[in-house]
Amino acid sequence: MTANSDTLIFVYGTLKRGFCRAHNLHDQTFLSTAKTTAEYTMYHCGTYPGLVRNNMDGISIQGELWRVDNRALELLDEVEGVAENLYHRAPIQLIQPQITETVEAYFYQRSVNQMPVVGDNWC
Repeated sequence: MTANSDTLIFVYGTLKRGFCRAHNLHDQTFLSTAKTTAEYTMYHCGTYPGLVRNNMDGISIQGELWRVDNRALELLDEVEGVAENLYHRAPIQLIQPQITETVEAYFYQRSVNQMPVVGDNWC
């Protein structure tokens, strides 16, 4: 990755426009609303959601697609607690919009036992 390359990020919770962490994307490029393939489950982790892969009975998750620069990506990794193993950033599959570039999202890394399922949209 070069110093000024961009990354596509799917956000589904507090980073979405109008939510408490949206300011972390204020100078980045919003591309569109987005929807994943039916391979994920979103859990209610208190004041924020946690997304996990669920190939057996997952659903499509609604969110937003953003193009972010490397500086913003480093900030998002910090905000999402990547170094603390709270989340990790990995590729995610979208059905809307149809896109050929790799898209990444933040996946929850802690136990989801006893956490309620949110559904398809954090609102």
